[in-house]
Amino acid sequence: MTLPVEISAWKPAPFALKGETVFAIGDVHGCAAELRVLLDTIAELAKAESGQRRLIYLGDMINRGPDSVGVLELWAEKSETRGVDRIDRVMGNHEIMMMLAAIGGPHAHKAEAMWLSKRMGGQKLLDQMAARAGRPAVHADLTLLESALGRRVVQRLYGMRSHVSIGNTLFVHGGLDPHADPDEFLTRPWTVFTEARWAWINHGFLDWKGGFGGTLVVHGHTPPDKHMAISGMTDPHLFEGDRLGLDGGSARTGIVMGAQLQDGRYRLLKAGTPFENPESSAE
Repeated sequence: MTLPVEISAWKPAPFALKGETVFAIGDVHGCAAELRVLLDTIAELAKAESGQRRLIYLGDMINRGPDSVGVLELWAEKSETRGVDRIDRVMGNHEIMMMLAAIGGPHAHKAEAMWLSKRMGGQKLLDQMAARAGRPAVHADLTLLESALGRRVVQRLYGMRSHVSIGNTLFVHGGLDPHADPDEFLTRPWTVFTEARWAWINHGFLDWKGGFGGTLVVHGHTPPDKHMAISGMTDPHLFEGDRLGLDGGSARTGIVMGAQLQDGRYRLLKAGTPFENPESSAE
């Protein structure tokens, strides 16, 4: 059975994207079937656009869900495969945990313990990679990643960005700290773990009402129930407070969210069938 994709009506918002059409996809967390139908929908919508078309992944492609390996294979595809002119891949906190565990270094032990915890769900991906590689794996290392995922996916993982800026709009996984210098905040390397707060922030961002100096922020990271508890919004997927959140809860709710954005407007793309009893969420 093909999963449904719900496309909302266009909604006004002051995005100024230099004439580009941007498709943004929020947290996927191993939900390959939902991502596939969302990408098929995006490819069809992109056919109707004559200008520059860009796809931006907002991070947290992995962990928790049934097929993170399949998600990464879709995520690593070339732009022409998905009917767009360019693909940008933003790093999420879940990718940070996995990569720090794999490369070693001062944060590796803590990152791996966090990544493999039940709350973060990395054990599912580790098991999937071990099965793909055909050998047991207690730890993730670069040899396992390349064996299980292939060189192209690993190269894409190394090529992930902290953020993408187009016109007045910032695309980032977690969000912005309104009290920090944005350039310093956004250029912190992912290797500093939780200090790369662009991938981790929710409190101090979602409850901030004063704007971000003219920057509009499109982000993922904080699933609907937690978003609403912090922001007070009744619908976390509407543009409000100069923010647009696209974390649908994915592996915990059955929904992967995306959006199509153009100058002055956006519409939401909701892929999947909601679970009857969604789990309480963790970012």
